[in-house]
Amino acid sequence: MPIRVYKGLIVLPLLALTVALAGCDNSSQAPEAPPSPVSIEEVRWNEAGLRDLRAAIDGRAAHGLDHMAFSANGKPGTTEGDRALTEAALRYARALARGASDPRKLYDIYTVPRPGGDLLPALAQALKAGKLKDWLDGLSPPGDGYRSLSRAYLSLRKSQDAPAPTIPEKSEPLDPGATDPRIPLIARQLVASDYLDEKDAQGDRYTPPMVQAVRQMQADFGIKPDGVIGKDALEILNLSDAERARAIAVAMERMRWLERQAPETRIDVNIASGRLTYWRDGKVADTRKVVVGEPENETPQLGSPIYRLVANPTWTVPRSIQNKEIAGKGSAYLARNNMAWKNGWIVQQPGPKNSLGLVKFDMKNEHQIYLHDTPAKLLFQEVQRQRSHGCVRVEDALGFAEMLARDEGVIDEWNRARATGKETFVPLPREIPVRLLYQTVLFDDKGEPVVRADPYGWNERVATSLGFAEGQGHRLKGRGGDVGP
Repeated sequence: MPIRVYKGLIVLPLLALTVALAGCDNSSQAPEAPPSPVSIEEVRWNEAGLRDLRAAIDGRAAHGLDHMAFSANGKPGTTEGDRALTEAALRYARALARGASDPRKLYDIYTVPRPGGDLLPALAQALKAGKLKDWLDGLSPPGDGYRSLSRAYLSLRKSQDAPAPTIPEKSEPLDPGATDPRIPLIARQLVASDYLDEKDAQGDRYTPPMVQAVRQMQADFGIKPDGVIGKDALEILNLSDAERARAIAVAMERMRWLERQAPETRIDVNIASGRLTYWRDGKVADTRKVVVGEPENETPQLGSPIYRLVANPTWTVPRSIQNKEIAGKGSAYLARNNMAWKNGWIVQQPGPKNSLGLVKFDMKNEHQIYLHDTPAKLLFQEVQRQRSHGCVRVEDALGFAEMLARDEGVIDEWNRARATGKETFVPLPREIPVRLLYQTVLFDDKGEPVVRADPYGWNERVATSLGFAEGQGHRLKGRGGDVGP
């Protein structure tokens, strides 16, 4: 199955992700777990159950798990054999239900809600009812998004043993103005990565719009931005089928980490693509660009609710920013940026120059991560929007705050708070869950997966935990910039 590439990838990635994960009940696909506890010694196996387990494991490529070893050794009907088979079944079931890896061990910070519960009672009942296959089939994320990834992975893995680059390599670099049969393939990937408009992806000549797109990509990834498509630039653009399959397997694993019933009203931020999606009562109400943490100041993967809006916020500069980026700057700098010392901290007063802009979306977490406005509006025009110190800057944050305030019935309080010109807090009547996620595979307008950049290089640790060989790739390079969070 070909992986099509499209420019219009704004809402669909998180939309497809949620279709796959939210609003679905697996109860019709698997027997309910009995209320009484079950010990592993009580689980009984027979030959039919063993066949079903082995068949399920043999089909694990449908979940991108074919690089991991899952054995089903044991003789049914014996104490030792039954226990070995139960342990094998639980290991595979956990991989489907929660992921084969633990993100809390892969990352220093990961607090996005995950599936829970004891699988043993349900396994015992499934075996007793002769429905082990149905039970195992119902554990992975339901919905079109996951199934689309599965189909793509099965198609791509056929060529993993003999991976061929999508764009053929040649010894000579490709200079601006050149004509080359590879140009349509290069243009297609530039469009998929948001560097090039689809209207400029025509013909087989290396045109000025394409050159500018390549230069921007080179700058983002720390390559000399000369517009010449040499070995390094081609490596960024040129994913083999094996590399695409690897990225899709990681995307499926990340989906399995997530709870199956996501809150119907929530905010999802895709850190990898710099996109926010606002869900209201199970439907997409809004989507917009965000700026997230640059490399070395990565935005963590958090589950953390917004509990209040802050109009005209002050900003207490964190010690890390104070010591690295403000230390040594004199009183003139502080005055110019409306900053002053207060109780041993540098505090920036409300106003248009405030690094939090005119609104802050306060969130409950111990990592001081939140959503906010920004005076640095030009960053929203970047393709790779990993440019902050870790917090999430929201495009047209005032418009978004007004939307939330209206939806939550506090628009009058919000307008009064804005009018004061002073820092004023507007509590929300209910907290709005926020999930900061990291997904590098998006979906086009037909629901097909499109492999995009891995700006933090965070896919690598997931891929190796799934049994893939270590890969090599170009990471986004931090540029520095304003001192905002």
